[in-house]
Amino acid sequence: MNQRTVEILDTTLRDGVQAAGVIFSLEDKVKLVRALDKLGVSYIEAGNPFSNPKDAELFRFARDKLRLKNSRLAAFGMTRRRGVRAEDDAGLRALLACGAHIASIVGKASISQVRDVLGVSAEENLAMIEDTARFLTSHGMSVFFDAEHFFDGYREDPAYALSTLAAAARGGATRLALCDTNGGTLPSAIHEVVREVAA
Repeated sequence: MNQRTVEILDTTLRDGVQAAGVIFSLEDKVKLVRALDKLGVSYIEAGNPFSNPKDAELFRFARDKLRLKNSRLAAFGMTRRRGVRAEDDAGLRALLACGAHIASIVGKASISQVRDVLGVSAEENLAMIEDTARFLTSHGMSVFFDAEHFFDGYREDPAYALSTLAAAARGGATRLALCDTNGGTLPSAIHEVVREVAA
């Protein structure tokens, strides 16, 4: 019998704090991590140690005092900045220093987002993704790639959206998350696109 493992990457401690009026103390975050661990969640995206001092504090606490039975913490970050080598990027350095063994990296999978928001070429975006994954994996971190705006990007240019996943994989990413960033994709379309990507 062919067994499949379902892994859950919980983003409450990062995405969940983006809602208006939501503020978690360190104690709140630790309670949530322990509850998610007890629930059996595979991975907990515990925040961005570069942009949020509270998240950096959580990773320090986890490294020194938190013992989890089921879950592993992932530190969230962005791909390297344009025109900056991965080894010189302060955000990537913060990921290495935080003590997490997993980095959850967000990168653009939509060609219009690449042009209009990042303001870089299609090729530079692919290099940013691959360089980031390679740099972190070369320093012993596992990398999950969050393909931001994936479903919108796949609708506008399937080949480019897929090329972002390939760039992450070439760099050593072990998990590829297809993000419906704007939440506008119907379940039937998600099913069809995921099937095509998996193939």
